[in-house]
Amino acid sequence: MSKVDVIMPQMGESIAEGTLTRWIKQIGETVERDEDLFEISTDKVDADIPSPVAGTLVEILVEEGATVEVNTVVARIDTEGGAAEPSEPQADAAPVEESAPEVAPVAAAAESPAPPAQPATPVAPAASSEGTETREERIQGKSTPLVRKIAAEHDVDLADVTGSGIAGRVTRDDILAHIDTRATAPVTAADAPALPSGSAPAIAPAAPAAAGQPGMMQVPIHGATLDIRIPSVPIREGDTVEEMSRVRLRTMEHMLMSRRVSAHVTSVNEIDFEHIVRLRKKLKPKFAEQGVKLTYGPFIMKAVIEALREYPIVNASVDGTRIVYHRDINLGIAVAVADGKELIVPVLKNADQLSLMGLTTGANDLAEKARTKTLDFDDIQGGSFTITNVGVFGNQFGMPIINQPQVAILGTGVIEKRPVVVQDTMGNDVVGIRHMSYFGLSYDHRVVDGAIAAFWLNKVKDVLENFPEDVM
Repeated sequence: MSKVDVIMPQMGESIAEGTLTRWIKQIGETVERDEDLFEISTDKVDADIPSPVAGTLVEILVEEGATVEVNTVVARIDTEGGAAEPSEPQADAAPVEESAPEVAPVAAAAESPAPPAQPATPVAPAASSEGTETREERIQGKSTPLVRKIAAEHDVDLADVTGSGIAGRVTRDDILAHIDTRATAPVTAADAPALPSGSAPAIAPAAPAAAGQPGMMQVPIHGATLDIRIPSVPIREGDTVEEMSRVRLRTMEHMLMSRRVSAHVTSVNEIDFEHIVRLRKKLKPKFAEQGVKLTYGPFIMKAVIEALREYPIVNASVDGTRIVYHRDINLGIAVAVADGKELIVPVLKNADQLSLMGLTTGANDLAEKARTKTLDFDDIQGGSFTITNVGVFGNQFGMPIINQPQVAILGTGVIEKRPVVVQDTMGNDVVGIRHMSYFGLSYDHRVVDGAIAAFWLNKVKDVLENFPEDVM
């Protein structure tokens, strides 16, 4: 029998986990290569996952409804058609070694845990000579590398943590709740450090956590984690309380991480859209003949592409102390879904190779797939620059948060008529009515300086105000 591991795929650069919602195939059933095997749901997309090989499904390791980290082994397929073997679903199966996460998981906690600042490469615990499980083996079997890493960072013995997963497995939520409970526990006289006579503690002991009080949230930052305490809010009579959706939770984590990582600065420019308004009106019938709705978006994308070509630092990412200049221009296009309550950013790949018609059809297709939750794996990965249109909701301009690991994001404001000073045919200054808009570029000041941001915005302005007439 030759078994092949099936893993939880990563559905986006910022996605760390996914929920297995349904098994399409069952143990003992045959499956063809690229045939749908199971369904998953993440904060960005719902999708059917195809089988990586042809064969017989012989093991299911993750039950329906379980949320596990990316690269977790969820099933095994026998490519030689062997008989299926019974297996117990495991909600938090550990990732396979060759698909390790960015941060190397720490070794299983020993009787005397290593200092949190010195995580070690995972080492398989030695089995006891009598064939019974050692303490380290039991801990390894009831926790994932991520959980063990968090435990080591906070000097927690996993044997002291009550697991809520299958068979008592300690989940990420379990370890974080344990850490929060420990952090908010009141200090007793026996625990308090001795102080010089007449002195007072600098910080008063924390009060016990109230029932339902939010605790610590760990946000990934460049391979490490950042503890952020979410403050409690008094709930009064008449208030309505609802749990955040998975999309909202992941958005919160990603935005907090971005604000902590990047030095955010925003520059704003005003752009005259009178020429684009007339050009769009002229081209709309030609696009409509081909069943395509022409908006202002493709014109803006064309201008962005030209500016990114001229200033490639804006089409880059930061990798530690290195700047990665991306060859391809892959435009992320923010789309509001769920009646505006959630946001997803599908990516238009190789946008610099597309015509105005290609940009229009590509952006329209991605927006429709986002709204109908039919985006594919590739649709939400690999973005190098993002555009978000706050003007569609009537806003003048926005100061958006950078979509990591990118270094800039453009917020486009509403295009509306305003009185502005223009020149008549004789060169005299007069007040005219023009279609105008504000564009706000948020950029990472670690690598993009204010002058470059200004030059970039000026290039976008120049392209839009002097857009060529013979484009399709």
